[in-house]
Amino acid sequence: MKSYFIFIFCSVICLQSFAQGEFVLQKGNKDRISFKLINNLIVIPVEINGVELSFLLDTGISKPIIFNFLNLTEQLQINDAERIFLRGLGEGESIEALKSRNNIFKIGEAINISQDLYAVFDPAINFAPRLGVPIHGIIGYDLLKDFVVEVNYTSKYIKLHDPESYSPKKCNKCKSLNIEFHNNKPYINGSIYMNGVNRQVKLLIDSGGSDSLWLFEDEDILIPNNSFEDFLGRGLSGSVYGKRSKLDEFSIAGFKLKKINVAFPDSTSISYAKKIKDRNGSLSGEVLKRFNIIFDYKKAKITLKKNSNFSIPFYYNKSGITLEHSGVRVVKQIDRNSKITRFYSKSESEAVNMFVADSYKYSLVSSFTIVEIRKDSPSHRAGLKLGDVILAVNNKKAHLYSLQEIIQMFYGEEGKRISLLIDRKGIQLKINFRLENLL
Repeated sequence: MKSYFIFIFCSVICLQSFAQGEFVLQKGNKDRISFKLINNLIVIPVEINGVELSFLLDTGISKPIIFNFLNLTEQLQINDAERIFLRGLGEGESIEALKSRNNIFKIGEAINISQDLYAVFDPAINFAPRLGVPIHGIIGYDLLKDFVVEVNYTSKYIKLHDPESYSPKKCNKCKSLNIEFHNNKPYINGSIYMNGVNRQVKLLIDSGGSDSLWLFEDEDILIPNNSFEDFLGRGLSGSVYGKRSKLDEFSIAGFKLKKINVAFPDSTSISYAKKIKDRNGSLSGEVLKRFNIIFDYKKAKITLKKNSNFSIPFYYNKSGITLEHSGVRVVKQIDRNSKITRFYSKSESEAVNMFVADSYKYSLVSSFTIVEIRKDSPSHRAGLKLGDVILAVNNKKAHLYSLQEIIQMFYGEEGKRISLLIDRKGIQLKINFRLENLL
């Protein structure tokens, strides 16, 4: 603890020249930071008060939020805290949090020595199990407001540019358009073509959402007849349900996307979001990843250039299953490095291999559990239930896959056969089904 406080003290003394409450680059006028793209979400390294963490880069939030707070309290010093309540998407109530001031944030060469953050108590508000990798929080506006930020989805990096020295490169294939802000969140205008009608829409730019497009139903935006009920995701205030469908076309800055996935969250989940005047929905990661993007918050502009992802078809989960990384389980495996004792009968041809007790080893491996299952989906009709633990997928042990690799199989072509070996309260069952295309 003594060395920790010395580190903090020295950091504050050495950084007195930096402005309070904003990020600045310690070296040069730009910095490149690699990220992981997981389920269309950007995961970046963030250091808070000397502790290295992983955050989602989420344009849909204004202040940083930390999850897994109770697990981090021994490492992470939370400064000047006061108790508050936060409200977000979902069918639940507001959640309790600590508002903390004067924290030191470091992202690459960018540093802020006086950053506010919100620390969430509720262990259920944790997106790591759904992504299969550690996620400690989310950050958005407070980083993006201080730089011109390039997001390269194909090469998986962001670049932070000092706005004072930034000079954009000439780009004939780029399109720039204005963004507007409400509660420090960016909104953009686009157009949809559905039910034979073109309609202008105002959308939140939401890099923290993995879907394509969410629309809010009203007298002009009607849910197509060809749709189905589904679990859409989880927000700060709980689970979000609604209907999924397809749009004939979505257009933004002259770029047109055909047969795009669209979801219509139910009204109870979005009552808070609909308070923003004229907001029609959200534009999220499945669309954003089809562009390399430059955010210039100071000039209220965004620049888009389509990338190699642009023409990829829009797929969706045809199984009806939502999986979650649910900790670890114990598996018994043959230890190939252990000596095998071999006993012979009278005939060499009748030799039998006998394994002594230490020929086995026990390992902790990832456990994947079904946490949502769509009614009348192929997996539901096949007999799968909430709480079933996946042991194997198509005759390969589940722990040899990442969570995202298993989920990706559920996005396959219609008719693809899925074979699951599951554990249900200590009983192993094998269940087969085929993917169905409802759209």
